[in-house]
Order: sequence, then C-alpha cells, then structure tokens
Amino acid sequence: MFEFLIKRIFPCSNRRANLLDLAWNAGVVSVAFLMLCASAFANDTTGTVRIKDLGKLQGWRDNALTGYGIVTGLAGTGDSPSNRTTRQALSNVLQQFNLTVPPDQVQSRNVAVVMVSAVLPTFAREGDAIDITVASAGDARSLVGGSLLLTPLKGPNGRVYALAQGPLTVGGYRYDANGNVVQKNHPTLASVPGGAVVEVGLAASLMSAKRQVTFKLAEPDFVTADAVARAVNAQVGPGLARALDASGIEVDVPAERQANLVEFIAQLEKVQVTPDRRAKVVINERTGTVVAGGDVRIQRVAISHGDLKISITSQSDASQPVLVSQTGPGVRTVVVTNSFVDVNEPAGTHFVPAGHTTVADLVRSLSNLKIASRDIISILRAVKAAGALHAELVVQ
Repeated sequence: MFEFLIKRIFPCSNRRANLLDLAWNAGVVSVAFLMLCASAFANDTTGTVRIKDLGKLQGWRDNALTGYGIVTGLAGTGDSPSNRTTRQALSNVLQQFNLTVPPDQVQSRNVAVVMVSAVLPTFAREGDAIDITVASAGDARSLVGGSLLLTPLKGPNGRVYALAQGPLTVGGYRYDANGNVVQKNHPTLASVPGGAVVEVGLAASLMSAKRQVTFKLAEPDFVTADAVARAVNAQVGPGLARALDASGIEVDVPAERQANLVEFIAQLEKVQVTPDRRAKVVINERTGTVVAGGDVRIQRVAISHGDLKISITSQSDASQPVLVSQTGPGVRTVVVTNSFVDVNEPAGTHFVPAGHTTVADLVRSLSNLKIASRDIISILRAVKAAGALHAELVVQ
C-alpha cells in the first residue's frame, strides 16, 4: 500500500526510488510522512515540463487557405482607375447581379482588390469561425473603412474550405493632400477577427493503422527523445514508448484504451520529463543583447580588455588683413585650418582571471567592470574563437 501511494504522488522514477529508500531506512510509513514529502517535492519543478510543451502529435498541423477578393466602401483610397485587374474584378461581380458593365467603363476609387489568407486549424468543424488577414494586391493607398465582399478561401488542392467577408480592422491610416502625406503603420494590411466561416471541416487522424501515435519534438534532440520515451514508460505504462530518432517517439495505444483515445492522449501529454538542451548563446549586435543559458560553461581563459580612443577635430579660421588702407594685388584673405588630435587611453586595462565559470558569471563580471554591452559581445566572440566556449554562438 505504501509503495502504491508513493507511485501516485511521485511519478518520477528517480524521486520515487530515493523516497522509498529513505522511508524504509527510517521506518516511516505514516500518512503524515507522505504529506510532508509531498509538500517538500511540490515546489521542486526545476527543469521539469510536460511533454505537450516540447512538441505535438504527428498529424496535428495547420492548413493554409488563400483567396482573392474585393474590398468596397473606401473613401477614395482604393485602386486607381488605370488598374485593369480591379476594373475586371468589379465588372465580374456586377455581372453576378445581372448588371453588364464593360471593364473599360468602370471608374471607381472606392474599390480595391485584395488577397485574403487564413489558417485552418487541425480540428476545425463546419460552422467554426476563423480569423483572416487581408492585404492589398493593387495600388490602393489605404483600406481604412472598407468591407470585404464574400470571398471563397481555397486550399492547395483547389477545394473551398471557408467563406470570408466582413468589415476590415486596420491598425493604421494614411491621409494625403497637396503633396503632404501622414501615415501610421501599414494601412494596406487589415484583419477580420472571426471573418471566415468553415464550410468543410478536417478530420485529423492521430492514430496509425498499427494502433500507434507518434509524438514529435519541436527541437530534435536524441537525449530528450530518449528521456521522453523513458518517462512515458514509467508514468503511462511499461514498454509503450520507444524513440525512433531525434524527433519522433512512437507510443503504442493499449487495446483497452483505443476506444477512448482522447483520455489516453490527455494522460500522455501530462507526462513530466526533464528535457536536455544544447549549449547556445544568442547575441544581438544591433541592440547589445546577450542571452545564454545559465549553465553554459567556459573553460579556463584569461581576458584582457582595454580602450584606446582617438578623436580628431578640425577648426577653420579666416586670416583677414587689418589696418591696411590700400592693398597690393597679392594681398588677400587666407583660410587657415587647424587640426587637433586627442588620444585618450585609460590608465589600465580590465583583466578577468582564468577559471572554470559560466557565461552568466563572465557577463556579470564584465558588467561590474562597467564594460559596454557591445564590448561584451566582442569578448564572447573572442572567447569562442579561442576555443574556450563550447556552445553554439547565434549572432542576430
């Protein structure tokens, strides 16, 4: 009974083994001991995450939809009359209402042709509303105040999966008069929240013909894939999971749980695991930002850093003859340029002693020495070139 309670409270095999050894050695099997241990381990979540935060099941994917439509109701900011595409599109729309207007007779600045895009979720059903994005495809100046006419959204196979229409929401504006232009953000890009209605739903199949589900890691890693497989076997059922490669973990669905696949997947997503991660340092030279894992270590290295600043300035003065009533032909004003060179070298250089440390410790030490962020980036790149930083250096 005691081992069963321990397994329910602590699904992690390592913690369970340590706790069982402690309990049997101490001879403590009371409920009070269980509650004490549960409270002690409740806040210990260092590095432990759910596997649903590391990836998703194979077959779970979004689908892109695109369409071609017309926006009307613009206040003279639509496509120019010289845009043949807009005139032809508006003529085609009018023909659907038994109005025959040749394209060359369409003259309107209140209409714009647009491209409409949306993302169809994995488990979208008929009648669901999805968001759409509208982008001008012509020479319209602004889509503010416009409304999208009924537009079919198609998938890559040419099938219509949703219908979009509605008033546009634009996060900017553009106004011009007499050559003066005032613009904010991009007024030729708009969105319609819930502007498309799904006409054809998707039925995603998560379980294969072999009665298996495959979990895919967002960041492929062999160590993490092996850890996920071990965690599933320890917390869901022995022998169910096995790592196929650095990205995929195949999990067998027991026969008694195939009728309720949702419950099995919900239990699978809640499995706790400690993922591994690669040593990586990300630096942004434009903003002077340095982001690194706190455990990225640096081997023994000595760093000496100093600044030498040279400033050169020039000053031009005009030499004008004075107290001369009558000047000769060779007397004239002369412009004299004086240059000043200023060399500023600090009294000493900054020195960081050698030793085993982490990137976080190094950055902290350099910051205490009042070294600028861009100089810290240069130092990290030099440490990487010296072979003392065994991590991927990502420069943005």
